[in-house]
This record gives sequence, C-alpha cells and structure tokens, in this order.
Amino acid sequence: MKSIFPVVSLIIATVIFASCNMGSKSSTTSSAPEIKKENVEKEVREFVYPLPTSFEVTEMLNRIEAAYILSLSNPVSNVEKYLTEKSQALNLGIYSADLSYASTYNQKQETVDFMSASKSLIEELDIAAALDNDLLQKIESNLDNKEALVDLITDSFYDTYEYLNKSERESVSLLVVSGSWVEALYISTHISEDTFNNKEMVSIIMNQKEPLNKLMTLLNQKEDNTDIMETIEDLKILHEIYNSIDAGSITEDQLTAIVENVAVVREKFVS
Repeated sequence: MKSIFPVVSLIIATVIFASCNMGSKSSTTSSAPEIKKENVEKEVREFVYPLPTSFEVTEMLNRIEAAYILSLSNPVSNVEKYLTEKSQALNLGIYSADLSYASTYNQKQETVDFMSASKSLIEELDIAAALDNDLLQKIESNLDNKEALVDLITDSFYDTYEYLNKSERESVSLLVVSGSWVEALYISTHISEDTFNNKEMVSIIMNQKEPLNKLMTLLNQKEDNTDIMETIEDLKILHEIYNSIDAGSITEDQLTAIVENVAVVREKFVS
C-alpha cells in the first residue's frame, strides 16, 4: 500500500476497522479477523478525508461519456481576486474539482492551469508545506500517464486536508471540502441540458445526498466560526432539497431545484 498518511492515523484506522470486524463476529470465535491492505487504506482515507474526492464524481461523468466542457470550470484568471481566507479556501476546493475534471478527461493544458491556480491559493493560505515542492513538475511530467496523474492529484487532496487538521485549521479544511463538493455537483448538474433523461447522471446527482449530510454534520461542529456559519447558510436550501428526496427516487422538480440552487451557491463562492 502506498503510504501517504501518518503512522498514527494508520494505527487508529486499523484499530477501528478491526474492532468493527470483531464486533460482527461471534464471541466464541478465537481467530483474529483478516485485515486486507485495501480495506485499511479505505479506512485511513475516510478517517483523514471525510468525503469522496471530486475525482470520483468526474470519473463517473467520464465513464458515462459525458462531454468535457471547459466553460463549466472557474476561470483561472479569477484566482487573483480571492483575498480573504474564506474565499481562498472555498476556491481552492473549487479549483481542486476543476483540476480533477480536467485531468479525468485528459485535458493537459487545463490540468496544468488549474494546478497552478490551486498552488497560488495554497501559498496564499500558507499551507505550501502540505505538498511536495515538485508536485507541479511531477504533474507536468505525467500528463500522458493518467493513472499516475490521478494518484498525484488525489494524494495532494488528502495531504492538504490532513495538514490543515494537524495545524488546527479544521475550519479552513472544511471550507476547501465545501468548495470542492459544490463544484463537483455544479459540473454534474450542468454538463447536459437533458440531465433528467440520463439515468446515470440522475444517479450521480442523487447519490450526493449522503456526502452532503456528512459535510453538514462536520460544518455544524464548527458553527462558532463565522465563515463556517455563512457556508452552512449557503448550503441550507440544498440540504433541505436533498433531505426531501426519498431513497432511490427523485422527481424532476427536485432535480430542477438542485440544479438551480447549486448554481446560485457556486456563483456566490466564485464571485
């Protein structure tokens, strides 16, 4: 297993995973549960980074052969106007999703551009120590190797989130996650004018209910922070819409409400 997390997180996640397995077995079972490497990695990643990365969403879009549309992404020229910690953190998340989107679709120049924009915000937020100094160079060197590219960028998401939490800047990390989640949903909901008739697309959008609920739970734990409270308010309507959806089904009105509201939230974030 590629080790990108601290040993203590690995130990904690292993213990959590082992405890869950042991709890599900009969008390008369004496043999220790088998712990597979891929399961430990999954537990570690869920412990360190609480939501699916935007790579997982854009990979699904790629898999159903949805077209790449550059205009859906936040223009890199906007990066210079983000001057507050909140706007920088939210848009680091947004550019991370745009970076995922571009690299998933093998858009080489856009991948480099969005990585550069992300790097600029990382420096402004004073978290450059979270990333490999040669990350941008490694990305440029692997533009023709999608698997390596995905690994590099995905690892940078986890490293950034982990660094912020270790530095007791959990509020900033949650703003980054919020921006990334909103941008991935925005791209998913605006990639086609015929979304409701595409079952796979509807499924992708509908399956964001659980990640949003998890995100809101995490945000509410930091509601004493003004930036977090404002973000909770921004996501409140989307949260209400998602929780009005019955399991396994969604109406066209509900889908339309999600499409319209995520556009409003996203416009607020990038402005």
